[in-house]
Amino acid sequence: MMKSNNKMKAIVATGYGSPEVLKLRQVDKPVPKANEVLVKVLASSATAADGMMRTGKPFIARMFTGLRKPKHPIPGTGFAGIVETTGENVTTFHAGDKVFGETTLGFGTNAEYIAVPENGVILPLPETLRFTEATTVCDGHLTSVNFLMNIALVKPGQKVLINGASGSLGSAAVQLAKYYGAEVTGVCSKRNVGLVKSLGADFVIDYTKEDFTLKNKQYDIVYDTVGKLSYHKSKKALTKNGQFISPVLKFSLLLQMLWTSLYGSKKAKFGATGLRSAIELRQLLTELVEIFKEGKITTIIDRQFPLEKLEEAHKYIATGHKKGNVVIIHQLESQ
Repeated sequence: MMKSNNKMKAIVATGYGSPEVLKLRQVDKPVPKANEVLVKVLASSATAADGMMRTGKPFIARMFTGLRKPKHPIPGTGFAGIVETTGENVTTFHAGDKVFGETTLGFGTNAEYIAVPENGVILPLPETLRFTEATTVCDGHLTSVNFLMNIALVKPGQKVLINGASGSLGSAAVQLAKYYGAEVTGVCSKRNVGLVKSLGADFVIDYTKEDFTLKNKQYDIVYDTVGKLSYHKSKKALTKNGQFISPVLKFSLLLQMLWTSLYGSKKAKFGATGLRSAIELRQLLTELVEIFKEGKITTIIDRQFPLEKLEEAHKYIATGHKKGNVVIIHQLESQ
């Protein structure tokens, strides 16, 4: 059956639940508004955060994503592709431009096309990045640079421990913390020790053999990228003014944030990177692009799945054995 020009393929979440709720559908192709750019998506992201949004857990997240079902049923936030057309008021981008970016709580990138505001989180694709690489920058790299620079205010010479150092956020955080002059300890499984060392970690702890909270060493920052730790357990491994930071929203972490904001010098902190303004996120992305151009950071891609197999991608991510990033391929790169 020939596809209508006003239709496109997209993955639609039919409700909250397991990866089986993700279905391939024909949906209306977005029509860009006067201030929007229509992007033909060549690659998009699939992340652990997407999995959490798909399940609707923790329930507090539904305040942003929809109470009973996703209000934006097409998942995915990171994208990279080629501008198809632009709205009449757009001046920054033109048809044929290679771009990448992030839709934050607008989701919608696991589809053939996405409409993005010209002043949204969208940048020209640098020559140093492929489409597949660029779409991952808006997940692990963007989140980790926000946590290290804006939330923890990392400084040269500080000791930083990164839990989940081989994942998307963790592999980016190891490289970024080193770039900013910190001493980095990565925590991962035995099979990923070599990877984490290759990213620049000064020390690597195999969590199946050692518990860093039981060692004598203390850290200025403990960055739990995977939400497996607690402030209470990590507190003894923090320096006097140390910080426990995590992008994984838990009710217990919110309580710990409230408590530590009032009492004690050791702090627990959470921040939703996707809730920052488009201006702030574009600035962070611009900084990341410059670091990529310097050759100081790279992106780790574990597996690639075609758009039609997004369900399988979510299942793989849910195993917890992902190294770096998972990319969804829409079409072959034309770079």
